[in-house]
Amino acid sequence: MIRQISSIIGWLTLAFIAYATLSPIEARPVVAVNNAQLEHFVAFGLAGLALGVGYPKRLWVIAAVIVGSSFGLEAMQLLTPDRHGRILDAMVKALGGCVGVWVSQIGTIILQSKPGRTS
Repeated sequence: MIRQISSIIGWLTLAFIAYATLSPIEARPVVAVNNAQLEHFVAFGLAGLALGVGYPKRLWVIAAVIVGSSFGLEAMQLLTPDRHGRILDAMVKALGGCVGVWVSQIGTIILQSKPGRTS
């Protein structure tokens, strides 16, 4: 059940990220964080974490989706008149997403190694 909920949360997070990335600048959701790079890192990290928990046996696929999404969304910003796509932003997003996937894997290993837990 946790995997299903986590996968839904992960896909919804990616959808929200796509909306926030491609919407007009005045319609972009405002987050309390004043550092855009940190905001990008955390958003993709949460998506990577949720999708990593939701699909624990497909981590390479999830990492590819996260990295592809980060670079794809940045490239798509070049098509909008009021946004700009930058390689640095894409790299920060990809790194955050991969860290999230890595954390999900470490968490899974720790939970499975506890005595009395079965997978």
